[in-house]
Amino acid sequence: MAVKAEYLWIDGTQPTAKLRSKTKILAAGEEPGIWGFDGSSTNQAPGDKSDCVLRPVFTCPDPIRGGDNIIVLCEVELIDGSAHPTNTRAPLREVADKYADQESIFGIEQEYTFFKDGRPLGFPVGGGYPAPQGGYYCGVGADEVFGREIVEEHMDAVLAAGLHLSGINAEVMPGQWEFQIGPVAAPLVADELWVARWLLYRIAEKHGVSATLDPKPVKGDWNGAGAHTNFSTKAMREGYDAIIAGAEALGKKRQEHVDGYGAGIDERLTGLHETAPWTEYSYGVSDRGASVRIPWQVEKDGKGYIEDRRPNANVDPYVVTRLLIDTICGAAAGEK
Repeated sequence: MAVKAEYLWIDGTQPTAKLRSKTKILAAGEEPGIWGFDGSSTNQAPGDKSDCVLRPVFTCPDPIRGGDNIIVLCEVELIDGSAHPTNTRAPLREVADKYADQESIFGIEQEYTFFKDGRPLGFPVGGGYPAPQGGYYCGVGADEVFGREIVEEHMDAVLAAGLHLSGINAEVMPGQWEFQIGPVAAPLVADELWVARWLLYRIAEKHGVSATLDPKPVKGDWNGAGAHTNFSTKAMREGYDAIIAGAEALGKKRQEHVDGYGAGIDERLTGLHETAPWTEYSYGVSDRGASVRIPWQVEKDGKGYIEDRRPNANVDPYVVTRLLIDTICGAAAGEK
């Protein structure tokens, strides 16, 4: 029986890349091989040299189509086999391999917001605003929670795909939710996050709803949407000195990280709504107003992980994981 293979890739749209996908029909037992696409239609090539190459790097069951059908996440390459300039996974692979001995692992908290007819779910039809933030976070009831049926379907799909889902919850603003991927190493954590995002878009699409990763979907006194990134090395999981060293290292490369943590970061990291100002760097125990939070139980146990609270919801997970490994593992290895 034929197999439907949904090929996914990340395009060249700026300032925030988009997911693209198309279907290839495979014979039963056939392995998904390289494929091509029109890069001139995805901001990845000029029209007179439009061919780009899709190289499979991660495959999982397709829970939407079911059966033996699969999802195939790809890196984008040039026709000579080299990484395309928009391919952010390739430099992550290099950094992850370089510091593989430090055994880095990640957990990424993906926040997102549902929109329908130009307004977030839960906002009044015809304009205006709902009740202020307060009861929506982890809320229960039709007056507090909006879009749960989509969230539940997405959760089931992510689990059926075999991804490392560790949880979901309703977030602080109406129509805003979060799912978490991890703990797992890079690049796998980023591969799975991209696939989970695609599943979210597809399932929301079926319900006539869009899911946005806009870091500040509603201006004013409303929480933005982030992708808080939890990180640890073997040394951090064994001792507290490495926790502090990692937090200190991040402060020395504040601007490099902020620049790579998603477009519109200045709109979200204002110092309000559980954020630290994007122009400053800080870390603290149990402090959600710091750039980097050290969970209270980490301080108590004397080992564990840190949470970088700066990445936007629209961050490229290949970039954020590369930056964290390069900065913290590089510092641990004695590099500047």
